[in-house]
Amino acid sequence: MDVRDRLARAALGAAATVASAGVILIALAVTAEGWRALPHLFGPAWSPEDGRFGVLPLLAGSVLVTLGSLALAVPVGVGVGLFLTEVATPRLAGAVRPVLQGMAAVPSVVFGFLGLNLIVPWVSRAFGGLGLSLLAGWLVLELMVLPTVAAMSEDALRAVDPALREGAYALGATPGQVAWRVLLPAAKGGITTAVILALGRALGETMAVLMVLGNAAAVPRSPLDPARTLTGNIALEMAYATGRHREALFASGALLLLINLAVTQAARRAAGGRAAP
Repeated sequence: MDVRDRLARAALGAAATVASAGVILIALAVTAEGWRALPHLFGPAWSPEDGRFGVLPLLAGSVLVTLGSLALAVPVGVGVGLFLTEVATPRLAGAVRPVLQGMAAVPSVVFGFLGLNLIVPWVSRAFGGLGLSLLAGWLVLELMVLPTVAAMSEDALRAVDPALREGAYALGATPGQVAWRVLLPAAKGGITTAVILALGRALGETMAVLMVLGNAAAVPRSPLDPARTLTGNIALEMAYATGRHREALFASGALLLLINLAVTQAARRAAGGRAAP
């Protein structure tokens, strides 16, 4: 190993150490501020004026809006990846990729304005009510995480050994069979990584969902009900919270960090420990 390789390895190791230390310090700081409120955190209602700091309705809102958006974005995103790798001409693929990159670079508040002015009125006209609902949150978050899923799925599919594809076609497989039985299983690790990153963004999103969910601190009973997420609750109330209320918000942040870590580890194990094909 020459000097340049040693320097590069040392620099990468230092960067990884700094990043890991940063996450640990953030977790310790949030937990230190909120640990006294942890025993009161798992109640059925969030009502600071009554001294009730149960995050279960907020947790339900976070989980439901995240899973709903992924249920919409993952099939579409993987389908876009398959289209770009297997169907689209190089010229068409070259035109679509900048659109996806542009969508990924759009600030979340812009998606919030889009949802507030287009999606929320459409939900209201189609289903009644104010339109500020779980469904509106699903549609906005789907647009936000779709570029991540599509771009990473395309990369994972392009990284599949061409011999697998050629061998399947030589055996008489149709394009659909090649995609479903060869390409997708071979790209499983990369697609799983895309889903993990999309899940992390959806679970941690604040501004866009704050603008379209309706922000009712109650468990939604249907897609047309309003909801509130953990992140949205912290953003709404941290500016004026004091005492136990403030501690409960910090404890909510620690819980959110723990959920993100647990889901990430579970998804990696489900993919067989592979982060990439």
